[in-house]
Amino acid sequence: MFYPAKYINRIIFVLLLTLVPVSSWSKEVDPFDTNRARLLGHMLQQQLSGKHYSQKPTDDALSEAAFDLYLKQLDFQKRFLWQEDADKLTLFKDQIDDSIRRGRLDLPLSGREILNQRITQVQELVTELLEEKIDPTVKESIETDPEKLNYVTDLQEQRERWRKIIKAQTLSDYIGLREDDIGVDDNGALLPVDDETAEKLLLQAKEKVGKRTNSRLKRMLEETPQDHYDRYLNVISHAFDPHTSYLPPTSKEDFDIQMSGSLEGIGATLREDDGYIKVVRVIPGSAAARQGQLEADDIILKVAEATADAVDITDTRIRDAVALIRGKKGTEVRLTIKKPDGRQQIVPIIRDVVEIKETFVKGTTVTDEKSGQRFGYIKIPSFYRDYSGKTDRNCTDDLREELQRQNKENISGLIIDLRNNGGGSLSDAVSVTGLFIKTGPVVQIRNGSGKIRVMSDDDPAVEYTGPMIVLVNRFSASASEILAGALQDYGRALIVGDEHTHGKGTVQALLDLDRFVNLRGMEKYMPLGAVKVTIQKFYRISGESTQEEGVSPDIVLPSRLDGLESGEKYLDNALPWDHIASAEYQHWQGAPENTADLKKSSADRIKQSEDFQEIISDAANAEKRRAETRQSLLLKDMLAERDQFRDELKRMPAHGMMNTDDDEKKELTLDEKIADDPYVEEGIFLLLDLISASS
Repeated sequence: MFYPAKYINRIIFVLLLTLVPVSSWSKEVDPFDTNRARLLGHMLQQQLSGKHYSQKPTDDALSEAAFDLYLKQLDFQKRFLWQEDADKLTLFKDQIDDSIRRGRLDLPLSGREILNQRITQVQELVTELLEEKIDPTVKESIETDPEKLNYVTDLQEQRERWRKIIKAQTLSDYIGLREDDIGVDDNGALLPVDDETAEKLLLQAKEKVGKRTNSRLKRMLEETPQDHYDRYLNVISHAFDPHTSYLPPTSKEDFDIQMSGSLEGIGATLREDDGYIKVVRVIPGSAAARQGQLEADDIILKVAEATADAVDITDTRIRDAVALIRGKKGTEVRLTIKKPDGRQQIVPIIRDVVEIKETFVKGTTVTDEKSGQRFGYIKIPSFYRDYSGKTDRNCTDDLREELQRQNKENISGLIIDLRNNGGGSLSDAVSVTGLFIKTGPVVQIRNGSGKIRVMSDDDPAVEYTGPMIVLVNRFSASASEILAGALQDYGRALIVGDEHTHGKGTVQALLDLDRFVNLRGMEKYMPLGAVKVTIQKFYRISGESTQEEGVSPDIVLPSRLDGLESGEKYLDNALPWDHIASAEYQHWQGAPENTADLKKSSADRIKQSEDFQEIISDAANAEKRRAETRQSLLLKDMLAERDQFRDELKRMPAHGMMNTDDDEKKELTLDEKIADDPYVEEGIFLLLDLISASS
């Protein structure tokens, strides 16, 4: 993600972390004040309707979109509300627009009252259920996809739902206890246990689930009217688009993060998503990146400090989840995560400072044994720029230096790797593009009123003129998409990778609401927080937006993420793809014209590649698991699933997807990291094809 320099603000919690105190935001907010709430709602509506890119009116359509989001965030997993509760709240569905203008607070306060009544009811049920014996040999299942569930209609139905929830969590914890307390063999298989030990572990697992569940329910009941109102304002913001949000004062402080110096934590950006805490991005050079198992789109279910009992963070406010995950350098946090395909695993991470060097451009050369030709490989983890002025280090200068070094080695072709690059500095997206073209436009930026600004490369110097491959995946976003799109439009490089990039083609600005308080006597209600609002949209020089659709590669390669609904197009209320007029630019002379032949050659190699066939098989298995949303509650089935997941994980290191235990004991060189990467290998084959076609 990135923003023009004057809008540089962090927009998602970054778990790194020394917070910077901001005096104007440090004042504690008083207990819930209805007059303050009315003022806040009015100001939010005013800022969103006036400054959002889409110019959406605050009308019934927006109200209905906001209500759907509100009901989902209130009880997305459908564990508390009854159908009659949802019906009662639905009466407000087309009234949010009128309520926020008139200062009415009926929906968030009614929603809180109804939810708390049901949570109290569930507390009693859980107490009863924890006294009952769990039979792991009974063949039954639980639906894990809330979209396929209906709200319960009576107490018996709710009791049965919670019985299965507790059983599922208990059996999962039982397997974890066997791993930790009994151990595994050299192949990772669970060591056997006798019946008496198994029974003790099962009771211990149920006690842990009970403690965790009761703690979570208690925490939910402690949420204040202000907490509920803040989330209500946030869903109204999200009804404009998924990147527009309301930040209460405490969250605003967390967004003011110092990005230089000592940065401690795990190194990931998170967001709340339908009651879950979801990973948006793993920061290059961070503890999580070095550990290797945490990835974008993972859901964090539980957090534990080293060997302590885990805390369930489902339905937890993001700032509370962040507080649990943060910690001092050298301490361990254990995250129980759920992968997009349904796999659950525990990820242990030693908190540490970000190794800034890991965020920098890195390059090496690879020699093709058959032809003897040498090829360059450059990894761009992010588009960084030190705005503090302390080092003046930036992505463009580092890339220029690496290109000059590789040119001295007489490379025949170049691979630029943008996989998992979530963006960064807009100016560097433009200047990096300029290293490969003479001069010309790079990106078009349109604001809500329709005014278009073109950012161009005006430097005629070209650092590298040979054939190029750019590797992308679903997590290549923002600045990465601008670079890949520009190089594709110029015909300067062949874009290769997943079927699409992430698709974030919007710019946000952070507006301090206190600055807009201009009525005398209203200062007593400050601080009011901030609103992060989408104000601009990016377009390629061809006129196509990068929003929602992202960049479609010239050659699509198989990915373990195939079939995964990951990217902007799958977010609620995402701004749509569209296009504007093309900018004036000249196609690169010598651009590849034999794309069809290149696709055929690549497809033939994929069929013969054991690595890619394995990736295809893993993707198919993952897709099958995503479709099979009913989880068996037969312990034998759960143990078999664990073994299947373990076998798949063993194969992943061969494709550079994850570190092994041995890898963690030493720092791998860039050459070692890409040695068995089939995407890099296919990139070299494609470069050879390009060279052959042009000779």
